[in-house]
Amino acid sequence: MPRSRLLLAAFVAVTAANLAANATGGGLAELVTKPLLMPLLAGYLWRAAAERGHRPTRLVLAALACSTGGDVALLGTGTGWFITGMALFLGAHLCYVAAFTRHGAAAALRRPPLLAIPIGYAVLTVAALVWMWPGLTDAGLATPVAGYAIALATMASTAAAHGWRVGLGGALFLGSDLLIATGVAGVLDPPGAPVLVMASYAAGQALIVAGWARHAAAAPPAPVTPAAAPAAPR
Repeated sequence: MPRSRLLLAAFVAVTAANLAANATGGGLAELVTKPLLMPLLAGYLWRAAAERGHRPTRLVLAALACSTGGDVALLGTGTGWFITGMALFLGAHLCYVAAFTRHGAAAALRRPPLLAIPIGYAVLTVAALVWMWPGLTDAGLATPVAGYAIALATMASTAAAHGWRVGLGGALFLGSDLLIATGVAGVLDPPGAPVLVMASYAAGQALIVAGWARHAAAAPPAPVTPAAAPAAPR
């Protein structure tokens, strides 16, 4: 079995352990498993790229590094840790947006039917912020969450330009963060919310990374420009 698949299997196993810890209140198991999730995905992306004979996208690796930091920060308690985690995940979203945009997302989203996706995410973001605004204001987080929400919706929109796996991954990532925000705002607290948050987050990140690995492998090699062409022998 290729090492990339072993790393992906390890990610699935650690995710299952983390979800069980969230479901049973196993604090130590969560502390051990959560910081391992994104490094395992980064290892998978690195190995998958090597097995296909190309380099992994650095911006996607940077997004996973920022996500790791965000995961660790959100293990803490209090507003300070929450803001730190949100700032790190903001960095992750910006890295994803840059990677997706560099590979043609902006142009693709200007044409129908994909044009409907950023419009839909914009409407969803505005509606969610209006719904949560009083609670976020009481928590002193309305402005930072609004800025974060714009970056999150942009990430989900640009992800949709790169196939159903990456697009669904972006949507699940958005859904996970929306669940966190509704809890912070005090407008929604469904049963098993920690499990739902982690399940949608882990699945979203895995779909983004696995979809991106396929996308990068299928992309044609960049053409050699005249400026980069080797010099003719003299």
